[in-house]
Amino acid sequence: MNVLTPRPHRPSDAIEAALDRLVPIFAERAPAYDRSGTIALDNLLDLKEAGLLALALPHDKGGAGIGVAEISRIVGRVATGDPTTALILAMQYLQTGAIARASGWSEEVRDELFASVVRDGALVNALRVEPELGTPARGGLPATTVRREGGRFLISGRKIFSTGSTALRWGVVWSRTDEETPRVGQVLVPLDLPGVRIEESWRHMGMRATASHTIVFEDVEIPERYLVSLKAPGASVDEAVALASWHAIVIGALYDGVARTARDWLIGYLKERTPANLGAPLATLPRFHALLGEIDALLLTNRALIEHGLAREAAGERGDADAGLIKYTVTENAIAAVGKAVAAIGNPALSQDNPLERHYRDVLCGRIHTPQGDSALGGAGRLALT
Repeated sequence: MNVLTPRPHRPSDAIEAALDRLVPIFAERAPAYDRSGTIALDNLLDLKEAGLLALALPHDKGGAGIGVAEISRIVGRVATGDPTTALILAMQYLQTGAIARASGWSEEVRDELFASVVRDGALVNALRVEPELGTPARGGLPATTVRREGGRFLISGRKIFSTGSTALRWGVVWSRTDEETPRVGQVLVPLDLPGVRIEESWRHMGMRATASHTIVFEDVEIPERYLVSLKAPGASVDEAVALASWHAIVIGALYDGVARTARDWLIGYLKERTPANLGAPLATLPRFHALLGEIDALLLTNRALIEHGLAREAAGERGDADAGLIKYTVTENAIAAVGKAVAAIGNPALSQDNPLERHYRDVLCGRIHTPQGDSALGGAGRLALT
């Protein structure tokens, strides 16, 4: 069975028990990591010790071979505690899953990477976005270059928005060769090699503890076996593009999780807040009943859309345009849901004393992930007109 074929079973009881235990702990830690802008390494250690970092690896490599349904469920659950940890975990699952199915990787290199995940809890992410190019999903060739000097292979370049940067062991670096006719593709780079450095450039409003800094490669010497997939542009399927529908659904599930946490906080606030002039909790007011109905309608739509996307994947129906619309709609609904909560309760919603302020900043970041709204809508529109 292809390891990326969605499986019908749900995560094991042990995984569910681990999530039940860890998610509240992550939620308690999240405010401090948001303030510091540093990765919650203790969260990642907890995930490792619970056996959650290797789940997308094939069974015979020490994993569970989970598919997109399980990935979406787990990431959505973790996001209700700490969405920054959830995003790092999502990239771990998506990348290890993609590597498991990639045709261009040698078994030697694949086994080396997977063994480090199982043994050490090593983290891996794709490093694709560049300052000049922007997101590769919009086309173009990378400026990051691999050149040969005698028997040595050296890579140089810069990758921005590198989620999990300071915690990563491996980078799957989208690169080109310096040949007259360049080859393009993936280069595996151990991020502890000489010449790799991190510039702390991530100063965003939300998702601060992803530490999505810039990773710089300055004549980093890499073994030839790590040139895992370099081919003429268009000669083969880009593995990251092939996984686009998975990425879209999982990202939607993550930000839906943020909105659900905001909803739950709002319910608690409305039940507890008793203004003196009212003499009863805010939860007794009809306008807040209607507000919760509006929020729940948005989140119910999200659940239905995610389940629709998962059903298509399970049936083997590739629908990148549908997946893009799902990601766009789910993230916009999540933003609208949290926005309604903020507008309804006023100043307390934007106070750093309350978590709703952080949830609002975090959920807004749903828009920056590929596919962005204009790409999702434009792609669906072009397909409809063909």
